[in-house]
Order: sequence, then structure tokens, then C-alpha cells
Amino acid sequence: MEWYLKVLKNYAVFNGRARRTEYWMFFLFSAIISIILSILQSIAGLDNVLTLIYGLLTLLPNLAVGARRLHDSGKSGWWLLLCLIPFIGTIILIVFFCLDSEEGDNRFGGNPKE
Repeated sequence: MEWYLKVLKNYAVFNGRARRTEYWMFFLFSAIISIILSILQSIAGLDNVLTLIYGLLTLLPNLAVGARRLHDSGKSGWWLLLCLIPFIGTIILIVFFCLDSEEGDNRFGGNPKE
């Protein structure tokens, strides 16, 4: 939960670097919250209202942590635009998000592992 809150606190910070743990824990908690909201919607008979609101509220933090994650592996945040390419772009981004950090400092800042 600490990683999730850390990303929300830095919701509009696109510079710097984010560790794999920070990115994937935010992704995990977001997925769990979305599933819970979907279940609540189906019980209450709502039409995706809760998940839509949650998705809009976490759009900027998702983009920011994604850009910082790409920075950690030495890539520009503009690589996030690959998600506009159906299927293949998403696969490439997942691979980039799974790459290990560059050792030491890079052009985006200091190593967050240190």
C-alpha cells in the first residue's frame, strides 16, 4: 500500500525514476481496486460508473509512474505512446516496464535503488 500511496502523492511528477516495485505495486493495487469496484457495480446495478470515475482519477498517476518507470530503464517517457498501437505496442511497453534499472545515474536522475 505504501507504493500505491507514493505514486498518488507524486501524481503529476513526470521527471525522475521509478523502480519496478513502485510501478508494479501501483498496477496491482489499481487492478484490485478496479475489480472490487466492478463487483460493487454489478451488485448495485450501476453501469460502469465507479470504474470510469476511478480510471479517470488515476489516469494522470498512471501516466506519471509509467514515464518514470521508462526513465529508470533509460527510455524517454514518450515511449508511452506505443500503447496507441493495438496489441503490439502494449507488449513492447510491458517488456520495457520489466527491464531492470540502469546502473548508477542516467540522464533522468539518480538510481532509485540507492
